[in-house]
Parts: sequence; C-alpha cells; structure tokens
Amino acid sequence: MYVREPTYVVSYMFKRILVPIDGSSHSIKALDVALDFAKRYGSVITAFIVDDGNIGPIEKVREVVESISRKAGVSIEFKIAKLDPTTSISTAIVEEVSRGGYDLVVVSARGRTVNPELIIGSVTLSVVVNVPVSVFVVR
Repeated sequence: MYVREPTYVVSYMFKRILVPIDGSSHSIKALDVALDFAKRYGSVITAFIVDDGNIGPIEKVREVVESISRKAGVSIEFKIAKLDPTTSISTAIVEEVSRGGYDLVVVSARGRTVNPELIIGSVTLSVVVNVPVSVFVVR
C-alpha cells in the first residue's frame, strides 16, 4: 500500500493567525488552539484585545495571555484596540483582520456571554460572516 509523505499545506495557508481575546476561559481555549498551530506549523500569532470598558484591567488579561504563551514556548504579538462608542467589538475585529494581512482567525464560539445555552455568540457570528479569511471556531 502506498502512503504519501505528509505535506504541511497548513503551514503555507495559515502563516499569520489572529486570536481575539476577551479574558474569558473560552477565548483562552481559542488561544491554546492557535498556540498548537504555531508549534506545529510555525504560524505567527497576534492576540487582539478589544477594550470595550467591560473586560477589566487590560494588563491583567495581557499577563495571563503572555504566561500561557510562555508556557507553550511560543512568543506572540499583541494588539490592543480601544473601542470608541460608534464601533462594535466585531467591527473592530473585522477591521483588524482586513488591515493586518491575517490568514486565519481562531475565535471562541462564545465569549463573556452569561447565557450558557448559547451555541455561538453574536461577536463570533459576525466575525464568521464578515471576515475575508478562514475562521476556526473553538467550542
């Protein structure tokens, strides 16, 4: 039986990955998936934090993300966007994807929503529908 050598198409397809972080445990799961991509395929990860005023201290969220990435042995980039009153979180993410030259967005299905029965949050749904690149939704 013939078995082909493994090819790593993923390493060419997903060089730059954006991971929106809202401080929730769900977004940390998405970060873990992106870190795995980086370790396996050499992807460059950018953690994108949108400060909407409800996320808590941004530096604390950043410290948690840095700690997790350090433990995984992967260095990541950070971008922090201050949300203005006329922009939504999903719009800020979509604009960053369009500007930043990303190949993939790894996002959690839900973020800080209080309803545990919700399958997919409004921000994630908007990102899936509106970004011009592949989206990996982590449940």
